[in-house]
Amino acid sequence: MTDILSIKDLSAKRENLVYMAKSAEVAERYEDMCKIMKLLVQWEGTSLSSDERNLLSVAYKNVIGMRRASCRTLKEYKNSEWLDQYKTLVEDELKDICKEILGLLNETLIPDVTNEIKKAKESEDANDKTVKDLQEALVFYLKMTGDYHRYLAEIFTNDKENVEAAQKTYKQALEIAEEHLIPTHPIRLGLALNFSVCYYEILKDQTKACELAKSAFDAAISKLDSIDEASYKDSTLIMQLLRDNLTLWTTAEATEDVDGGEDADA
Repeated sequence: MTDILSIKDLSAKRENLVYMAKSAEVAERYEDMCKIMKLLVQWEGTSLSSDERNLLSVAYKNVIGMRRASCRTLKEYKNSEWLDQYKTLVEDELKDICKEILGLLNETLIPDVTNEIKKAKESEDANDKTVKDLQEALVFYLKMTGDYHRYLAEIFTNDKENVEAAQKTYKQALEIAEEHLIPTHPIRLGLALNFSVCYYEILKDQTKACELAKSAFDAAISKLDSIDEASYKDSTLIMQLLRDNLTLWTTAEATEDVDGGEDADA
């Protein structure tokens, strides 16, 4: 079987990688997309644009999404020796994918953008938009980091390290987002959505989950008129997910009957 990375001259130019990542997305070849985006992240001397960050997110979210769904499905089946081995195989795949993207985030993407922010603040030529764009990228990467620690925590329930890492990273991202991103920004809303899901599903803190989701929703509603056309669809969709989760969680509190279904995240 031919590997996509064996294609001649694929990595000769950065533009080639972006083009092929988009092609892999259209073809729904997300494993290939991850391989391409990994090369793009490791390309020296350049940082990812907003569109490229989204490609990275789409690639890994789809490959991890399939394994998360498989783990949830297999969990419902009666244990047997063969099934236990199969569960372990799928869980190991999920762990490897999470470790790969967390490595890219912690070893390359977050340190690079953190250094760029430091340089921009020290430079007299840097404008506010440059710093704002860099802070947006940092929040994006920290949110991703929290997400993948959460995915590990939901499968490997005895691993408290991932629980703590998810909470710590989400909290750091939220502090930066509240300072630098407007309440209706899709990244800030998506972060609040996922952090609230972490509180509810992983940390088992329903009160904080509802408080965070409601706070983010109310803040966005108060600034609804300021949403620009480009982000309107994304922002309002995430706001709807926040409201849906709030309804689900408060209903569960009233009935004390939670069925263990998956809560919406971004």
